[in-house]
Amino acid sequence: MSNRGMLDIEGLRSAVEDGSIDTAILAFPDLYGRLMGKRLDASFFLTDVAGGTHACDYLFTVDMEMEPVSGYKFSNWELGYGDMHLAPDIGTMRKVSWLDRTALVICDAELEPSHKLVEVAPRSILRNQVERLRDAGFEAMAGSELEYYQFRTSFMEAAQSEYRNLRETGWYLEDYNLLQGSRTEDLNGAYRKHLAASGIPVESTKGEFGRGQHELNIRYAPVLEMADRHVILKQAVKEISERLGASVTFMAKPDAEQAGSSSHLHVSLWREKDDLLTNAFSGDGRLAGIACSDEFRWFLGGWMKYVPEFMVCYAPTVNSYKRFQAGSWAPTAAAWSPDNRTAGFRVVGSGPSLRIECRIPGADVNPYLAYSAVIASGLAGIEERIEPPPAYMGDVYSASDANMLPSSLEAAVESFAVSELARSAFGSDVVEHYAHFYSTEATAYRRAVTDWERVRYFERI
Repeated sequence: MSNRGMLDIEGLRSAVEDGSIDTAILAFPDLYGRLMGKRLDASFFLTDVAGGTHACDYLFTVDMEMEPVSGYKFSNWELGYGDMHLAPDIGTMRKVSWLDRTALVICDAELEPSHKLVEVAPRSILRNQVERLRDAGFEAMAGSELEYYQFRTSFMEAAQSEYRNLRETGWYLEDYNLLQGSRTEDLNGAYRKHLAASGIPVESTKGEFGRGQHELNIRYAPVLEMADRHVILKQAVKEISERLGASVTFMAKPDAEQAGSSSHLHVSLWREKDDLLTNAFSGDGRLAGIACSDEFRWFLGGWMKYVPEFMVCYAPTVNSYKRFQAGSWAPTAAAWSPDNRTAGFRVVGSGPSLRIECRIPGADVNPYLAYSAVIASGLAGIEERIEPPPAYMGDVYSASDANMLPSSLEAAVESFAVSELARSAFGSDVVEHYAHFYSTEATAYRRAVTDWERVRYFERI
């Protein structure tokens, strides 16, 4: 695939000299998967900051409103909220075509002065899982399929109206409908064009099963690169939409009456054979009619077994769990099946393209944490030789014996907090940090008084 838009240091220097780039963004993902960071003069970046810069470590302890939350060991008021080091991963540097004369580079968060990875940083967690997988002789390839709802209401207008009565871009269900898709081509076409010009190969956009809902598919990549592409995609879609006077949401369930938005994860393992990477899932064994390897079976078995313990990594907000409804295209159970969209795990492809699609995550997922959970679970499956349950043939929504997904963030946090696998794979400090993070999110929701409550109870209770 083309590396159009990607830069190295010399390429950036040339672009600065000819005036085509004057700004460098140093970005890193926070606990929610949002990109945080700084904008620097590109010349200053080249002369003084190519080796990194600093940021306040409180950014891994704030809530959605950017309020510092107490109770974290990593950073707190007693420790003074000091600095951490942002180390640019130059291999991620690209010119972002939707911003004027701007380059972007993803950074790793490091401790000062040791320059060890901040272990609670999402990108650090995924880096560590990738290394564990390499030690076992594998590389992971992955692809995120992101869905979103679009509105002909700007972000500012949406906020001022408290996100009520937004102007949908479509007025009937979009799914594959080319006429409806034409009405939003000014938006979706811009996403495709700018992402492709910015080092993220694009496959397609299509209408989804909601009014104004669409899906954007990008080319699969090594798992860490895919997580980077995932967060850049979301940033690009939001920023491009804003410049066009529109808005989008990646909420898992923005409307109780419409389909939720997913982020299906496609994953396969690869290993080196005769100096070439080959799909380790392909093989001569048979499973429900699928030609596959032992590693495929065990990886699927482990991934499925440990869903409850890692559910917070797939469904990180209270809103995530409202998406899991029968007949909604979102799964309700951790069943698997060949090419069956009612199952939480759908096996697709064959031979070199054989892969597992997990349909559990919503579009609100932090990809670094989700892919970390996938690797930790699947690797445990290979190590423990965990066999998957029998494939479910038919409508999983109607299955009475299926393993149902956790029904709330609170239940998911409880399972994660006591998970021996999560502690052995991620480390106890990481588990405690994120258990506190997700518990804080759940507590904030329990304390909130909603419009639903006021409409239901104000007069009639």
